[in-house]
Amino acid sequence: MATPIESGKVIDLQLRQGLHASETDRLGELLKTARTAALKRIGGLLGTLFENLDDALFDLAEKAENNSVQNHYFDGMREVRKKRQLVDRLFQEQLSNLFNDFASGKLQAVRADTMSNSAPIGLALLDDCELEESLAINSMIAKAESRFARGLYGLNQRLSVIRAGTKVEDASNPIGPAPLCHAFRIAVQEFEITVAVKLIVFKLFERFVLGGLEPLYDEVNALLIKAGVLPQTPFVAQTRGMNNAGMQQNTNDQYGNPTLRQDQGGYPQDFAQQQAPMADPAAAVNAQLQSEIYQTLRQLLASRHTPNAPEYAANTYMPTQQLGMPTHVPQAHELLNALSLLQHQTIAAQQQAQAAATPMATMGQVQQVKQELLGQLNKFSAETQNVSHADEDTIDLVGMLFEFIVQDRNLPSEMQALLSRLQIPYLKVALLDRHLFAQKAHPARRLLDAMAEASVGWSPDSDTDQRLFEQVKHTVNELLHNFDDDVGIFERLHRDFVGFTSSQKRRIDLTEQRVTEAARGREKLSLARISAAREIRLRLEDPALPDLVRHVLARPWGNFLTLIFVRHGEASAEWQSALRFMDDLIWSVSPKPGIDDRLRLKMLLPSLENTLRNGLTTVAYHESDMRRVIEDLRKLHARALIAKPVAESRSVQAMDPHEFSSQRSPVVSHDSAAAQISGEDFSEDAAPEEFPLPQMDATLAAAISSVETRAETSSDNEFMQRVRSMKVGTWLQFEDSETGNQERAKLSWISPISGRYLFVNNKGLKVADKTADILARELESGDATLMDDVPLFDRALGAIAERLKAAPPVAT
Repeated sequence: MATPIESGKVIDLQLRQGLHASETDRLGELLKTARTAALKRIGGLLGTLFENLDDALFDLAEKAENNSVQNHYFDGMREVRKKRQLVDRLFQEQLSNLFNDFASGKLQAVRADTMSNSAPIGLALLDDCELEESLAINSMIAKAESRFARGLYGLNQRLSVIRAGTKVEDASNPIGPAPLCHAFRIAVQEFEITVAVKLIVFKLFERFVLGGLEPLYDEVNALLIKAGVLPQTPFVAQTRGMNNAGMQQNTNDQYGNPTLRQDQGGYPQDFAQQQAPMADPAAAVNAQLQSEIYQTLRQLLASRHTPNAPEYAANTYMPTQQLGMPTHVPQAHELLNALSLLQHQTIAAQQQAQAAATPMATMGQVQQVKQELLGQLNKFSAETQNVSHADEDTIDLVGMLFEFIVQDRNLPSEMQALLSRLQIPYLKVALLDRHLFAQKAHPARRLLDAMAEASVGWSPDSDTDQRLFEQVKHTVNELLHNFDDDVGIFERLHRDFVGFTSSQKRRIDLTEQRVTEAARGREKLSLARISAAREIRLRLEDPALPDLVRHVLARPWGNFLTLIFVRHGEASAEWQSALRFMDDLIWSVSPKPGIDDRLRLKMLLPSLENTLRNGLTTVAYHESDMRRVIEDLRKLHARALIAKPVAESRSVQAMDPHEFSSQRSPVVSHDSAAAQISGEDFSEDAAPEEFPLPQMDATLAAAISSVETRAETSSDNEFMQRVRSMKVGTWLQFEDSETGNQERAKLSWISPISGRYLFVNNKGLKVADKTADILARELESGDATLMDDVPLFDRALGAIAERLKAAPPVAT
C-alpha cells in the first residue's frame, strides 16, 4: 500500500507548513529590503532638510521687518538645533511603524482629511493655526501624489501582491506621500515654534523630502521586480487627464495650460511667484500657502468632470444640452453682461425677500443663482450655452462660498441674509479676477471678512440704533447698484467700512475699559476682604479673648485692613504695621505678672492708642464710639497690669459690642475704596452658620467661604480645558434653555484673583460674569457655544475643500 507521500495525491502537512513558512519569510524579507531602502534614502533627505532649514531661518531673520519677527525666527533656529535629533529619531520610528503595521495588515489609509486632531469637519472648523497646517499638508500631499503617480502606481500594485491581493493605494502605501506627511507632522510636534516657522518647516519638507521620493519609488520598484513581483507591470498609471481612448485632454483646457493669462480666463499657475517680493518673509509664506490652497480647490473641482466624455465636450458644461445640437461657449464679457442684467433684475426681489428672510429661503436663493445665470445666457442666443469647465468651477466655488455663509454659525441669521445678496457681485469679481481665492489681501475678500467679523457679536437687542446693520446694508446696496466691472469699488468700500468700525470701536473700547476697570476694582476689593478675614480669623481663635477686642478687630479694624490692602497692597509696610497692631492689642489685654511685661505694656500703650485712633479715623468711625472704645480698652489694660487673669471679659464695664452697629453714624469715606468698604452691610445676622466666629464681619467671613467653595468645585474635564484655553476677545453665544433667548458676548477680562470671566456685548456693556465651573457646564450642556475666530473666507475655503473631498467620485 502506497503511503500518502508516495501516491502524490496528498502533501505532507509538515512539508506544506515548511513551504508556507518559507514563503512568509520571503515576503518578510521583501518588506525589510524595502524598509531598509526607504529609511536610508529618506533619512538622507531629512538630513538635507535640517541643513537647509537652519540657513533658511537665518536668512529670514536677517530680512525681518522688526525685532519681534526676527526673534521668532531665531527662537525657531534654537529650537530646531536643540531637538533636531529627537525629531529625526521620532520620524524614523514612525516610518518603521508604518512598515510594521503594513506587514501585519494594521495600517489604515492615511488621508489628508483624517490628519486633523479636531472633531469631524463637515462644517465644523479648526482653529486658525491647525487650519493653516492642515491646508498646507493637504496641498503637499495632493501635489506629490499627482507628481509621482507613475512610480506610485507600480509600487501600489506590487505591494498589493505582497499583501496577498489586498488593495494598496497611495493613502495606505507605507511610503506614500500622505503617510509620510502624517508621520512628519507627528514628529515636528516636539518643536515649540510659531505657526509661521512651522509652515516654513513644512515647505522645506515638501521641497527636500517629498521632492526626492521619485528615486526611492524607482529603487523599491526595481528591488521588487528583481525579486519577481509583477516584473511585466508597467509604471504608467491611468490619470484623470486621459480619456477612454488614451488621448490626453484638450491642451486648451484652462486647468492644464499654465501659460494662459488672466484676461484669457485662465488661472495663474502660482500666484505667489507672480507677486512683487514682500518685505515680510512670513507674508510671502502665507501668500504661497493661499496659492496652494487655491490650487488644491482647483484640482478637486476639476476632478468632478467625467474623464471619458467626448473630447469636444471636455471643456464645456451642458446641463440641458443634447449632443449634436448647435452650441456656444460664452466668453467672459458675455458672462459678465448676463450677471449684470441678473444683478439689477434681482435687486428689488432681494430687498423684498430680505424683510422676511429665513435660513431655508436664503439658501434657496443662493442655490438658484447658477440656474438663473444659465437661463439668462440662453436668452442671448438660439444656440445652447455651454459654460467652460473653468467658468463652471468658478460659479460653483462662489456658490459654495455663499452656501457656507448662510450656514455659518458665527453670523446671525439677519446678517446671513444680508451678505447672501452679494453672491452675484462676488461671482463677477471671481470671473474678472481669479486671484480672489488665491490672494488673502484681495480687496473683495478683505471687505467680506471685515463685514463678517463686525457681525459676529451683532444682535437686534444690542444694536438698538441699528448703526452697524445699516452700515452693512449700505455697503451691500452700494455693490449691488454700482458695481459693474470696476473692482476698485471693493477697496473704497472696505476703507469706508473699516473707518466706520474703527470709530465705533474707539467708543466701544472706552465703555468696555470702564466695565473692566469696575470689575477689576471689585475683584481687588474682594481679595482685600479675603486677606483681611484670614488674618483676623487666625487671631480670634482664643475663646478667652475679650468681646471688646473681638469687636474692634472683626469690625472697624477689619475695614481698615481692607482699605490698607486696596491702597498699598499686601507687601507694604502699612499692611505689616496693621497686622502688628492686632498682635500687640491681643497681647496687651492678657495678664502681666512679670515686671518686664508691665514695663513693656506701659511703654506700648501710647503708640497702641494712637495707632487705633488713626485707624478708626481712617474708616470714619464715629468720634463718640471711638472714645468709649479707648476708655474700655484702658480698663482692660489696667486689669492686665494687676496681673490677675480675666475670667470673663464681660465683667469689665465695657459697652456691649452689639450697640456699635446701632449707634454707628453714616460713614463719610476718604476715597471711593473706603466708601465701598464702609458702605457694606456688616450685620452679624448675615454671617454663615458654619463660620465659627460670630463676631466677625459677615462680609469678611463670606469672602473666605466663597474661596473655599470655589476650590472644592473646580473640575478638570474636557470642557474645563476649553474654558481655560479661551483668550480675551473670544465670542460666545449664550442661550437660555427655558426661554430660548440667545445673546452673544465677548470675553473681555479674566480675573487673576477669582478666575471669573467677564463678558460684554458689541457695545462694550457687561452681559455676564461667570465662574470657570459655570462656563464649563454651559459649554457641556450647549447653553454656551464658542464662535470661531478664523476669518470667514479662510473658514469657508477649508470647509469647501473638505466638502469636495467627501463628495462621492463622479461615475465613469
